[in-house]
Amino acid sequence: MRVAGVVLAAGAGRRFGMPKALVDYRGTLLVDRAARVLTEGGCAPVLVVLGAAEAEVRAAAELRGVDVVSNPDWDTGMGSSFRAGLTALAGESADVAAALFLPVDMPGVTAEAVRRVAAHAAPDALAAASLDQRRSHPVLLGRAHWRGAAATAVGDAGARGYLRDHAVTLVRCDGVSEGFDIDRPADLDRG
Repeated sequence: MRVAGVVLAAGAGRRFGMPKALVDYRGTLLVDRAARVLTEGGCAPVLVVLGAAEAEVRAAAELRGVDVVSNPDWDTGMGSSFRAGLTALAGESADVAAALFLPVDMPGVTAEAVRRVAAHAAPDALAAASLDQRRSHPVLLGRAHWRGAAATAVGDAGARGYLRDHAVTLVRCDGVSEGFDIDRPADLDRG
């Protein structure tokens, strides 16, 4: 039973001023860092969903050992990237029991947090990292939830509405992960 990893990296990064996939964080592009964290956390396959500046990201990033998924509807919000990732995974064999999602702009998430959440993988599982008793990332969706979660993913919500309406196992990741995200250049000093 495998857990797929999906990096959501298609946005234009309007608040940041450039696509976050291309942002250098401590010597590594955020997109490469996120893909590496999922790989080191045991996810296989690892998919990276790209959209805004896709050609530039492909040229600048390493993207080693990952499958790139193009999201032509990236400008409609993260929900379309979430759906694109799930659509790409639908063709994977049934031994991919779950998918673990990580937004590209969360460099405080560690491979250990990925392992902890992925340990809950099952076709009917819903799990997420918990920091200070609050749901955070990464988020794991068992295969049985993919269709329902995709149907509710609109705008910038991703799976938020679906998770709100279902029981989610919170996996304590305090001390091994940080839940901050990079929204503006000043956020690069965090973590």
